[in-house]
Amino acid sequence: MSYDLEQENKEILARYKDLISNTYRTLDEENNKLIRKAFDIALDAHKDQRRKSGEPYIYHPIAVAKIVATEIGLGATSIACALLHDVIEDSDYTYEDIKKIFGEKIANIVNGLTKISIMNHQNISVQSENYRKLLLTLSEDFRVILIKIADRLHNMRTLESMAPDKQKKIASETVYIYAPMAHRLGLYNIKSELEDLSLKYNNPEVYNEITEKLELAKESRERYIEEFKKEVSERLKEEGLNFTIKGRAKAISSIYRKMLKQGVSFEEVFDNYAIRIIYKSDAKNEKFLAWKIYSIVTDVYHSNPSRMRDWITQPRSTGYESLHLTVLGPDKKWIEVQIRSERMDEIAEKGVAAHYKYKEGYKQSSDDRNFERWVTEIRDILEQQQNLSTSELLDNIKLNLYSKEVFVFTPKGEIKILPTNATALDFAFAVHSDLGMKCLGAKINGKLVPISYVLQNGDQVDILSSQNQKPKSDWLEFVVTSKAKSKIKSYLNSQKNQLVEDGKEILQRKLRHAKISFNDEEINKLQKFFNLKSSQELFLKFQSNELDVSSLRKYIESKNVFNNLLSRFRKSPTKNVHFEEPKEQNLDMIVFGKDEEKLNYSYAKCCTVIPGDKIFGFITISDGIKVHSDNCPNAINLRAQYDYRVIPAKWVNAESFKNRVKIEIEGLDRMGMINDITTVISGSMGMDMKSMSIESNDGVFMGNINLEVKNKGQLEETFKKLKDIDGVSRVRRLQS
Repeated sequence: MSYDLEQENKEILARYKDLISNTYRTLDEENNKLIRKAFDIALDAHKDQRRKSGEPYIYHPIAVAKIVATEIGLGATSIACALLHDVIEDSDYTYEDIKKIFGEKIANIVNGLTKISIMNHQNISVQSENYRKLLLTLSEDFRVILIKIADRLHNMRTLESMAPDKQKKIASETVYIYAPMAHRLGLYNIKSELEDLSLKYNNPEVYNEITEKLELAKESRERYIEEFKKEVSERLKEEGLNFTIKGRAKAISSIYRKMLKQGVSFEEVFDNYAIRIIYKSDAKNEKFLAWKIYSIVTDVYHSNPSRMRDWITQPRSTGYESLHLTVLGPDKKWIEVQIRSERMDEIAEKGVAAHYKYKEGYKQSSDDRNFERWVTEIRDILEQQQNLSTSELLDNIKLNLYSKEVFVFTPKGEIKILPTNATALDFAFAVHSDLGMKCLGAKINGKLVPISYVLQNGDQVDILSSQNQKPKSDWLEFVVTSKAKSKIKSYLNSQKNQLVEDGKEILQRKLRHAKISFNDEEINKLQKFFNLKSSQELFLKFQSNELDVSSLRKYIESKNVFNNLLSRFRKSPTKNVHFEEPKEQNLDMIVFGKDEEKLNYSYAKCCTVIPGDKIFGFITISDGIKVHSDNCPNAINLRAQYDYRVIPAKWVNAESFKNRVKIEIEGLDRMGMINDITTVISGSMGMDMKSMSIESNDGVFMGNINLEVKNKGQLEETFKKLKDIDGVSRVRRLQS
């Protein structure tokens, strides 16, 4: 393939100048020289490399550096690191070279950003280990994760050139870990874009449908915002306020989540856009002006008090500050209005980077401590739970990534921020680990309650403790914070360490007799095969003789089948091994892989699959190939953590297919409604209705119906006819 090198060099220089144009006003000459030096090294390192699209590779680090500079707002050090982020991995430059040229600080950040070498596909999930490294680097220098998020954002923006399966894998991984991390670091715009782009590749039909409907509604939305501006601006100007009013559509992924959660169509999501009032203020009057604007807006429009959120008096633990209110706007529809100063808006847009920028002159020290406490908590979990599988570790840390917050008080009046549904025991651990370990009960607002009491906003909490109290396993059933969980687990684990060691020795002996190596990879496979949560549980079961030689024999037999399946779909296949698997004999309907092979399979129980659905196969360790719908609730996790076991699948012959599908139907009740529903299903559509449950309350009915369906087209036609029935307002398909 030929390239116009002269034209490409001009384009590289233009992109670099565009990057510099966004920094030279805020950075001094020395910092701009640092960025130029980093660009020169990156240009040299990547001179012979190209991206999948065919573009020069240097386009990518320049784009990442621009995101770091303009969308996150980091300084020269981070911009230089962004330009250099792939240099160590992709070129002959070493860590020592970067350290010699730029110093230890930049070399360490670039080293933290260096990608993990691709591991053998038979090992534990590559991506899971990637996540563990991401979390470790976060606890060292949060700039590493900020640049890594910028790197992922640009990769998502340029994902078109990748193969469809690769797109889904990267999109799943993004929504699984990078979007929650961006959220926790206060990068709300980037978090929303990552989620939207993930939806674009994981569920393109839904993404395109919502995008088109938002575009169609754009004109009326702009007209609405202008009307709102006209009515409110005059009042704000009378008070001498310096402000701007913006309108924006809510994120596509956010709208889709509401559609799923509320079971409604796009048209029924009433608040799919918001209005933002941003005002200028000094530090002294910032809070006063926010409430003044709130008062003016609520004088013009009726507000919904139940939907008011004050994130200024008590900011979120991410540092986010804003007043949120919902008012009955010009068209008599509810609309969300956000009121924030320019400083608050920059923190909301650029997250923790802007947050630290404003430390001087604003009272932000408590919020700094909240973020630093969260980072310390991650470090503690990583140190204390080294024996956990990576997926378990992730679950513990992700507990607090997306959680909403509750604000409670100590007996001395100090505020503590905890995730919603936190208990008195979580509070005890938040105050001090020793207090949590000895927690006996609590007094909430002076009243004695059990340690499982769920905290409410404004509660004053006084913990009761005893030296004789010890953590119990049932505590894990109601604590929600990662700190409490990790401390309890650590104590319980210490009590059974000896039993675990005994079980480990027993298993080592049995594996040696079976001529199988005892290593982390084998332990992980055994753990998955026996459906156990940890290696400790595996050792304990061998110690207690719940698992024995016969159990191990079953594992060895299934291991041979699993390896044969995997070998068919690796890039470098080994010899073609024939195998037998006692599964459903339905080879005629679905084929797998690029060669469209006919293999035995069964349907996953976590989702309902019918012909016409987009599907994929997943190679399980002990149960052959399971077929999942692309919209399966577990699809994201499977692709993110075990992509090497996901195989393409397609329908080839589905005439004889029958599968049960559960649908939900609701509307206004009337005489003859049930008869009309059954006439459509059993009469005009000729479908077999296996069960039907309908309840009616105050003139509104809701029902669940189990149908035997031949294909997606039949189901969609049934939905169309059911929606045409007088009084039916909604029909939707439910996943298992």
